[in-house]
Amino acid sequence: MNVRQFALPDLGEGLVDAEIVRWLVEVGDAVEVDQPVIEVETAKAAIEVPVPYAGVVTALHGEAGSTINVGAPLLSVASAGLSEPGVETSPNLVGSGVTKRARRQGRRRALAVADAVAPPVSQVAVAPESGPVAVVSPVVRKLARENHVDLKALAGSGPDGLVLRKDVVAAISGQAEDTQVEGQTRIPLRGVRGMVADRLSRSRREIPEATVWVDVDATGLLAARQEINSADPARPVSLLALIARFCVLGLKRYPALNSTVDTERGEIVISDAVNLGFAAQTPRGLVVPVVKDAQDLTTRELAAQLGHLTESVRDGSLPPAKLTGGTFTVNNYGVFGVDGSAAIINYPEAAIVGIGRIIDRPWVVDGQLAVRKVTELTLAFDHRVCDGEVAGGFLRFLADCVERPTALLGDL
Repeated sequence: MNVRQFALPDLGEGLVDAEIVRWLVEVGDAVEVDQPVIEVETAKAAIEVPVPYAGVVTALHGEAGSTINVGAPLLSVASAGLSEPGVETSPNLVGSGVTKRARRQGRRRALAVADAVAPPVSQVAVAPESGPVAVVSPVVRKLARENHVDLKALAGSGPDGLVLRKDVVAAISGQAEDTQVEGQTRIPLRGVRGMVADRLSRSRREIPEATVWVDVDATGLLAARQEINSADPARPVSLLALIARFCVLGLKRYPALNSTVDTERGEIVISDAVNLGFAAQTPRGLVVPVVKDAQDLTTRELAAQLGHLTESVRDGSLPPAKLTGGTFTVNNYGVFGVDGSAAIINYPEAAIVGIGRIIDRPWVVDGQLAVRKVTELTLAFDHRVCDGEVAGGFLRFLADCVERPTALLGDL
């Protein structure tokens, strides 16, 4: 019998540790190559980590809520006769390219040795269910208990009303009671929340930002979007996607805004690629998914990418690589019903565009007062990379595109 320890692998992006969210297996379970065994949360995302061995779980090293360092043991797996190449281990600790045949072989062998290595029932970590609340996971119960969430008051989103972890997380986010001490609310700055706090604080400390804004008539933009979507309803284009497309074209004219500042070498580094980030609010906090090489995408392709990333980040399945490497960010805070915001630049980028809500306002058109769909565009920029002429030129180009979308035809 061969017992191996599976350690927390390098998750990339310079991450050195992760917090255990929940175990996906128990002691005594048979596992196969590349089967997800644990969900961990890093400073960038929640990740399901697959095991590279087939066999039976003999030990879990760590409890939900604890932090584990990269290279530290996660779990122990006992295997027997699993030495054939392509069957025993995965070529990649985080995601694998093993064949279906290897998966089937691993599953059969793991099940075959299960009875031989499984501990007695009395030694297996079991979570018996009791009580009127439909909660299967002990991790969910622990999370609710630590955060003062009444499980009986929750409507579970799982099958037959099962209360899932995301239901508890949503309740915690709504009441903001991570820790209650003598009437004080104390919210730990860790995980995504801690990462965002560090990044925004560094942005404020290091970037001498300035803000410019302009009100624009978005009536033409709404009409253009309706026409685009009528032409192909199966591939709809959002307003965010159109604004993002305008930004990509604007950055081609004003590349200084698609840059970072190398303070050690005293240089402005302009990126050839537009890696477009967009702010997304989730139960885990504010995150900024990134569409890589947005300049190479059509408007419909860009819209599809934005939609896919939004869904992935909200269900926690987005990998850390999709949350880094941005060169410019778009923030649609209009969805919160506000007109404007002096947004903080997403460090280490040089600029961020904000879009306010679109509402009916009196507007002068050809010398006559009319009711139009009006929004406010805001640009916060790093004054080290450019002056007001460049920032104003970019924002004016963006505003012209919103007011007269057909003007883009000359640049497409």
